[in-house]
Amino acid sequence: MNLLRAALLILVVVGIAIAAMLFVRRKAPDGGYFNDSDRAAGVFGVLATGFALLLGFLVFLAFSSYDASRTGAETEALTVAQQVETAQFFAAQFAGELTGELVCYARSVVHSEWDQMEAGELDEEINPWAAELFRTLVNVQPSTASEEAAYGKWLDQTSSREEARSQRIHGAVGIIPTPLWVVLFFLAGTIFVYMLFFADSGERAPVQALLVGSVVATMTALLLVLGFLDSPFSPDVGGLRPVAMERTLLIMDQALQVTGLDQPLPCDPVGNPL
Repeated sequence: MNLLRAALLILVVVGIAIAAMLFVRRKAPDGGYFNDSDRAAGVFGVLATGFALLLGFLVFLAFSSYDASRTGAETEALTVAQQVETAQFFAAQFAGELTGELVCYARSVVHSEWDQMEAGELDEEINPWAAELFRTLVNVQPSTASEEAAYGKWLDQTSSREEARSQRIHGAVGIIPTPLWVVLFFLAGTIFVYMLFFADSGERAPVQALLVGSVVATMTALLLVLGFLDSPFSPDVGGLRPVAMERTLLIMDQALQVTGLDQPLPCDPVGNPL
């Protein structure tokens, strides 16, 4: 979330709300438009409760998706690192190919997929390097007990990696349906209009401004939080970043240097095929 932009938006919305309240207050009767303030407060309580319940449910839903995406990204990165280790138990030819393709997979996630997720353009399609890994694995014929064990472990890790990736990209497109956004903004607008009828020419202007400003500021801030949780992939504060996969890339580079695997990689530094 861009905190500066969010703060400016809240100030603008609150300013408009206060201006509207003070404008209505100029012609409002002394004591306000409501003859029975208790009944008016009861109706306002119903509106506020409906808004709060719906907002609370949506925040919980969006945060669950946010946390699932974060967990999926971390699990995917860990699984890629584990697969690099598993690949070393295959024959030297296939070990080098699988290791290089795993490095390219990680680079593609960091430099390509993450940008697509931030733009909301990543469709439900497999990573191209996942397909290359499968093509390479098809040619592997385990001939020893250790290779057979590594082969089975590799298949399990592939399933874990694909499941984690699915969790990661699930939150990229937003999970809150448009009708719920419409209802939420409708309730917020209804509460704001209802607040204007509390305008009272007999009450001081600062008190009236505080009355509507505090309510509108709270609703706006909560809506901004909900929007952030619904689109968690961003370079701003709190946004999900490929930190786990970047750490995995660093570990893999160090491991390759230690083991002396200097086979040329089939991709450039950002994961594009050569």
